[in-house]
Amino acid sequence: MRFKDDRSRFGRYIPAFVFLIFIFGMAVWFLFNPKSDYSSSEKRYLQQFPDVSVDKVLDGTFGTDFESYFADQFPARSFWVGLNAYYSLDTGNNGANGVYNCGNGYLINKPVSTDNKLEKNVNTIVKFKNTIDVPITVMFAPSTGYVADDVLPAVHDKYNDDTYFEQISSTLSANGISFVDLRKTFKDAYANGNQLYYKTDHHWTTLGAYTAYEKLCEQLNITPAPKEKFDIKTYGGFYGTTYSTSGFWFTQPDSIQIWDNPENTDKNIKVKISEGTNTDEFGSMYFYDHLEEDDKYPVFIDGNHALTEITNSNAEGGTILLVKDSFSHSLAPFLAENYSKIILVDMRYYKMSVSQIVEQEKPEQVVFLYGIDNIATDTDLVWIK
Repeated sequence: MRFKDDRSRFGRYIPAFVFLIFIFGMAVWFLFNPKSDYSSSEKRYLQQFPDVSVDKVLDGTFGTDFESYFADQFPARSFWVGLNAYYSLDTGNNGANGVYNCGNGYLINKPVSTDNKLEKNVNTIVKFKNTIDVPITVMFAPSTGYVADDVLPAVHDKYNDDTYFEQISSTLSANGISFVDLRKTFKDAYANGNQLYYKTDHHWTTLGAYTAYEKLCEQLNITPAPKEKFDIKTYGGFYGTTYSTSGFWFTQPDSIQIWDNPENTDKNIKVKISEGTNTDEFGSMYFYDHLEEDDKYPVFIDGNHALTEITNSNAEGGTILLVKDSFSHSLAPFLAENYSKIILVDMRYYKMSVSQIVEQEKPEQVVFLYGIDNIATDTDLVWIK
């Protein structure tokens, strides 16, 4: 009987022993597991072991950085991130990490908070308009969830594009700034079976960019280049930023298209990319090396840079200046069919005077081009001057 009692008593401690062995094993695994600099699935650089100093320990900086280091370097991190995403989905949360897992293979960002910076940023554009003597046009890409609302989960937060676009239109109109409202154009095109946004990325597709380009040309009173002018090539295996954020690793990859005008060669096309004092020049608007990566969107003008200039010696138009986010990258090559110079300024990286560029380059038109979610959360546009 005593033997049975001892065995029964021991059995009660088995879960605790298993738990301790698990914790010890994970600690050993963490210590000896090779640390990575970059996560290819999440497409970001991972936190490295933080610097240690008395000041950082006392003010809590070291502790905060170490928590990030531990989370980023945890063994089999991608597996745990994916497990958490699918657990959230299976327990009725419709998505994970701010991304909805939607129908037809779409991963769509949840709506941005209504407590945002949209009004402030639109008023910044109005103030900037009063500092230059060049017409300004504003165009914002509607959110994917607003346009492709038929694939959203049954329970989801409201996309407030209608409210935002009405407010924007009213403010800009009252201040003499033209506004390209893409809502109906995109809704109609999507309803006709056109994929205007990537399924694994928050950007519009090349077709979406061309659709916006046509609408922008209408506003600027210029003739868009016809679709027939371009050779269209499709490349598969595209995993974008929404995919990398979500943790839904079983989502099928998307494809990406390049619409290239065969008349454009390095003889007439020049792309100048500037970061601080460094400037590089290229003979193409497409950087095909990026097609070897999971996130292929930087194939368009090499992705995010402070200042990018595209010149086309075959174009008949003058100069256009775009203050922009990355939605402009796939649209700018279309504008190169109309303008001899396109200047793209990204306020996240450009810290000099934009009005000075206007004074020096004398563009015919200034365009503010952002995704609606990006302009609603942007913290850099307020520094434009």
